[in-house]
Amino acid sequence: METHPNVVAVRDALDAAGARSDGLTVLDEAVHTAAAAAAALGVEVGQIANSLIFDADGEPLLVLTSGAHRVDTAQVAATLGVTKVRRATPEFVREHTGQPIGGVAPIGHPKPVRTLVDTALEQYDVVWAAGGVPRAVFPTTYPELLRITSGTPARVA
Repeated sequence: METHPNVVAVRDALDAAGARSDGLTVLDEAVHTAAAAAAALGVEVGQIANSLIFDADGEPLLVLTSGAHRVDTAQVAATLGVTKVRRATPEFVREHTGQPIGGVAPIGHPKPVRTLVDTALEQYDVVWAAGGVPRAVFPTTYPELLRITSGTPARVA
């Protein structure tokens, strides 16, 4: 098992949340896109829970969206009642998650991040999320993803 500090933090966060960490897998190659992750895992692209960090009026917002979707930032801003939701810079992402773009996990951050979870993920028995680095992923379920992130279900696309 990869011993990168981010992977360890994700594994520890899964364990602390009472979730399965034994499925945390380090792939041979980095998977920076949902399509690449789906191909590597042999699953539908919609089963990939893309972890996208946004800047919502200066505060971090994690949107876990189906790999088959693009986030509608205007819709998300309206849902949250904020002025503007925009893609975060790599520096903003690392500051708030400790993880690089392409490998941001839904958990294992220095402190909790407000999270929306795409309701489109609910249709899958298993969804795959990033494990803290671009090569790490783990399987989970929609209900477990909501629970371990304290996320809010939302239509985000």
